[in-house]
Amino acid sequence: MSPVLAGVLQLLALIAALALAYRPLGDHMARVYSSEKHYKAEKWIYKAIGANPSAEMRWPAYLRGVLAFSAVSVLFLYALQRAQGVLPGSLGFRAIDPDQAFNTAASFVANTNWQSYYGEQAMGHVVQTGGLAVQNFVSAAVGMAVAVALVRGFARSRTGELGNFWADLVRGTVRILLPIAVVGAIILVACGALQNFAGIHEVGRFTGGTQQWNGGAVASQEVIKELGTNGGGYFNANSAHPFENPTPFSNLFEVFLILVIPFALTRTFGRMVGSLRQGYAILATMATVWLGFTALMMWTEFAHHGPAFAVAGGAMEGKETRFGIAGSAIFSVATTLTSTGAVNSFHSSYTGLGGGIQLLGMQLGEIAPGGVGSGLYGMLVMAVIAVFIAGLMVGRTPEYLGKKIGTREIKFAACYILITPALVLGFTAAAMALPTPPHSMLNSGAHGFSEVLYAYTSGANNNGSAFAGLNADTQWYNTTIGIAMLLGRFLPMVFVLALAGSLAEQKPVPETAGTLRTDKPLYTGLLVGTILIVTGLTYFPALALGPLAEGLAS
Repeated sequence: MSPVLAGVLQLLALIAALALAYRPLGDHMARVYSSEKHYKAEKWIYKAIGANPSAEMRWPAYLRGVLAFSAVSVLFLYALQRAQGVLPGSLGFRAIDPDQAFNTAASFVANTNWQSYYGEQAMGHVVQTGGLAVQNFVSAAVGMAVAVALVRGFARSRTGELGNFWADLVRGTVRILLPIAVVGAIILVACGALQNFAGIHEVGRFTGGTQQWNGGAVASQEVIKELGTNGGGYFNANSAHPFENPTPFSNLFEVFLILVIPFALTRTFGRMVGSLRQGYAILATMATVWLGFTALMMWTEFAHHGPAFAVAGGAMEGKETRFGIAGSAIFSVATTLTSTGAVNSFHSSYTGLGGGIQLLGMQLGEIAPGGVGSGLYGMLVMAVIAVFIAGLMVGRTPEYLGKKIGTREIKFAACYILITPALVLGFTAAAMALPTPPHSMLNSGAHGFSEVLYAYTSGANNNGSAFAGLNADTQWYNTTIGIAMLLGRFLPMVFVLALAGSLAEQKPVPETAGTLRTDKPLYTGLLVGTILIVTGLTYFPALALGPLAEGLAS
């Protein structure tokens, strides 16, 4: 079987698995976030944190809950890392340096999981399991809660109430993420992923010395790393490591975990707003972009440029022979079009145009299908922009799901889409202009610029993957990328929740003959075009200096 055919079959199997899970998971999540019943375990949690899960919140109160919980999480994770040297199960590792502890705390709380450290050489069992793995669950649940709040903004009328953040947070964790993670971890263990609390041990003798590895609860962290679109690996090699991702089947299963909730949330959206067709329109937009990027990535990496590529069957540099080009390309697109950041190959080793596809996937806003929650609310903001553009074309006030998109709403949407590019381009320009930060670049020229651009694109978009050629473990990069991750995560949430509150206060607008049908293929095409044009106009100059220049020169 040819590698190309094998890749196509893998993609078809993945699509079939996602299609089978779409309806039951989407409907389940709609029931979870619409239920008025509280389980006994959930009541214990509410009592412990002093929250009233039945109290409705307006958007400022909902936002305060998001920010307060996240701030406490950052402080707790920072303190846990700084105290690692005296904790049991530390495996002899010392406390994490202040700048790196801040960067890691910001990273995992912001659902970015950027790592400027070697996991197996820096973090003990307590920090890995009690700190990082816990944040993998709750940071994902925060994103889902904000998405659901925006959906309620479209679904409700004449009220500013968006639900209860604490109830949404707990339910998302207990009823959605935990059950899937338990089953997924068992599957990964069956595939050969590591799951223990062993210490550092010698695994073999080699010429000139020995090799040592520490054990850990790898499978349980790996499953939520993918399911929650987190991406932080237990080991430095991330999902290229055989203890995290042992087989081609586990590789495809992990891609399934990355995509299943973001895609299924479109059905949850359709259920909660009372129109499944609206959910299908958003799904079609996400699927169109995802399939297009996957096809482009496979084409660029399979294309034979010269005898070395021809012999290898494509661009095999930096890719695991266990997965090959197809398995690596599918994984790479899935992680850069979501906020996952996990890698099973090294993105710096992709072709110039392949690296550009990875960058562009993140720069779209990671909305195809995006992170858990963040992908849906990012796409809905773009949907608002698209109907606004359509309204300008026909000269009437735009409407979406029975809500008028007026001056206030479009200001919130515009602020949302401007925040991340400002962070990415501003920090990249500063890093290239200052004398010290460029010293961290492994390569010069276009590829070196791409390393820096990729780092800030990954951080501000809460992705977490890296080009792997940049030494980011410096005070400058730890601090600035940490700031970019926090601002890139929580500033957009301010405008998402403000938009949700504004929409919820409106009374519904009756549909007329002039209303744009947002559940038709015409609107899907408009939405795809809006996404690509907005991103292209914003990032094209930077992409031209980096991956495009490198790709055209090769």
